[in-house]
Amino acid sequence: MKFTDGNWLVREGYSIAGAVQAYDFAVQDGTLTAYASTAPIPGRGATINAQLITVQFHSPLPGVIGVKLVHYAGVRDRGPAFQLYKEEGSHAVIEENEQEAVLRSGNLSVVIKKGPQWSVHFYRGDERITGSGFKSIAHIAEDNGQTYMREELDLGVGEWVYGLGERFTPFVKNGQVVDIWNEDGGTSSEQAYKNIPFYMTNKGYGVLVNQPDLVSFEVASEKVKKVQFSVRGESLEYFVIDGPEPKAVLDKYTSLTGKPALPPAWSFGLWLSTSFTTQYDEATVNSFVDGMLERDIPLHVFHFDCFWMKGLNWTDFQWDEEVFPDPQGMLKRLKEKGLKICVWINPYIAQRSRLFEEGREKGYLVKKPNGDVWQWNLWQPGMALVDFTNPDACEWYAGYLRELVDMGVDSFKTDFGERIPTDVVYFDGSDPHKMHNYYTQLYNKVVFEVLVEKLGKNQAAVFARSATVGGQQFPVHWGGDCYADYESMAESLRGGLSLGLSGFGFWSHDIGGFENTAPAHVFKRWLAFGLLSSHSRLHGSTSYRVPWAYDEEAVDVTRFFTKLKSRLMPYLFNTAVQAHEQGTPSMRAMFLEFPDDPAVEMLDRQYMLGDSLLVAPVFSEKGEVSYYLPHGRWTHLLTGETVEGGSWRKETYDFLSLPLFVRGNSFLALGATDNRPDYDYADGVELGLYVLEDGREASVVVRNMDGQVELTVRAVREGSRITVKSEGSKKPFAMKLHGMDSAASVDGAGVSLKEDRILVEGSEQAEFTVQLEA
Repeated sequence: MKFTDGNWLVREGYSIAGAVQAYDFAVQDGTLTAYASTAPIPGRGATINAQLITVQFHSPLPGVIGVKLVHYAGVRDRGPAFQLYKEEGSHAVIEENEQEAVLRSGNLSVVIKKGPQWSVHFYRGDERITGSGFKSIAHIAEDNGQTYMREELDLGVGEWVYGLGERFTPFVKNGQVVDIWNEDGGTSSEQAYKNIPFYMTNKGYGVLVNQPDLVSFEVASEKVKKVQFSVRGESLEYFVIDGPEPKAVLDKYTSLTGKPALPPAWSFGLWLSTSFTTQYDEATVNSFVDGMLERDIPLHVFHFDCFWMKGLNWTDFQWDEEVFPDPQGMLKRLKEKGLKICVWINPYIAQRSRLFEEGREKGYLVKKPNGDVWQWNLWQPGMALVDFTNPDACEWYAGYLRELVDMGVDSFKTDFGERIPTDVVYFDGSDPHKMHNYYTQLYNKVVFEVLVEKLGKNQAAVFARSATVGGQQFPVHWGGDCYADYESMAESLRGGLSLGLSGFGFWSHDIGGFENTAPAHVFKRWLAFGLLSSHSRLHGSTSYRVPWAYDEEAVDVTRFFTKLKSRLMPYLFNTAVQAHEQGTPSMRAMFLEFPDDPAVEMLDRQYMLGDSLLVAPVFSEKGEVSYYLPHGRWTHLLTGETVEGGSWRKETYDFLSLPLFVRGNSFLALGATDNRPDYDYADGVELGLYVLEDGREASVVVRNMDGQVELTVRAVREGSRITVKSEGSKKPFAMKLHGMDSAASVDGAGVSLKEDRILVEGSEQAEFTVQLEA
């Protein structure tokens, strides 16, 4: 939101009272408080009619400094508030002298200058990373009586801003105005389903604005060397989070706001949907499922979209008996084919729903200020909204979900959660403007916790569209309604990369696009991208998404990449554990893995899948693709070709390939099973060792489906000799060398060389050497 008119003037209708002087300081309970005056106070007389902004500095975690700006402290906080996971005690060390007051937390410090010129400086060690200057902190009044709090943080030369949720606009946010306000706007606009008031920069720090209501960001837009953020009201809080590496920023951010849960291994398989408005019954569903089986395409999850319930009745959690006369038997029959089941839900209750009258009578629905139930006709006639601030309403809603789980449902697609009204009253008195963004957190939490309760901690997964801060704790999230073209495919990737830089570990999208029906070439290119994403779903609006509806080659492409993903599961599941434990997303923007390479800072048409696989989707009918390989040696996973990085490449690929490169000096674990995602990853695993250079080492971890370590292998190269140590698994495994000289011999107990593979019998601890050919 812009308040100024150019660099010098204030916009008509606003008055700005900015901090100009640190008038006084106080220290208490690990909090440093500065009292900033909005006009110079040279003496006692100037304190008359003065205006102060109270600025409190504190530290909830090491390396994280919170800043709270307060104009009027008497305003009642009606909530809601983001749940933050703060460590006990203070992590702040506070010092004060005649020139400045300093609060330190880990290697991060904030320095507030004393004297007539207000200024705040954040340092990493001795390096200033950002700060707030004269009049940047401000209380702003609009002529209509509305007030705002504002902060402006500095941006340096060449500093790029990322994140702010799942945004489909340009990947680098400099020059953009971003309003944190959840909307159902598709993937082709500036609106977003998952608005997160958190950004990070290539300077190795992040900023979380701790406000669930509308936060308006001016990212190098109103003032090109500042990130400005403002909220309505009389207070504002934000946190500066130091890395200094980008991954460390996300680790600390997700420590503060919640780590992503670890999705079950089965959820990484291929999901197939009935699609939205298509006609389907059990026979149709079976034709899809059996058609995949007949064509040798592994399928692991079947999703029933909206019309599993009768139209005009959503949401009533009741199978349409005319279409599905035996739902429990049908689900049993589908599960006997090895499938997990997902069904679509949303938080609205249509007037014709069997739940409406019950919810109205018991006060479980959001109300208007006059006490009536809030309703509208958008989406379904007479729709009301479940009030998840009411614990009894949560239990009521959860009860219907439990019935479905008992029937055989394994997961819920939690659609919507963005179109939340603000002219309403909540059970707990929450501010409806703050609840607009926060509502999705309560909604998804209720659903996710039912799955944890009924199926177990490591078996819970939703398929959610909306989110706010902390929503990463309830995976998986998908990218919403996209068109069936290359442009939407590319904007979907931008959204996913931005979401990953906002603390979300797992992300999916509608393969082939949701709206319309893609040409076969778009669908086939999207298949490769979708099956090299953390989660993979075939879903559409008005047409089926079975691959044979496009052409026979689409069947081959689906089969090839689904089986490839199954074989990659030992690697992908370890990557998932990294997301769960460290907050590092499965699909990673290039700069997250290569923060010292300036060539990757703006790349948004390629990504790292985990720390070792580079993926560059093809966005053209002819198969032409341009991509950048960072410095080092890279090996194409499918062809075995090894190339030198540090440059751009332009190539043409057929539908059964794409730029898919393994990073040098790394292991890649490939499983022995290609027809399902959930299996014993350590049993018969093949460890590919890629271009291990002299003096370097590589390591790999193979886990079980609970996320526990089954096998650890470490390799060190010295000249033509590689020393390998393994521990943890008694199961045999294989090792294969890529991009370097072949193995001439191996030396160690239980180790043999057969053709191009090193076979290890397996023991709790093993050590052997590999002698490379001269």
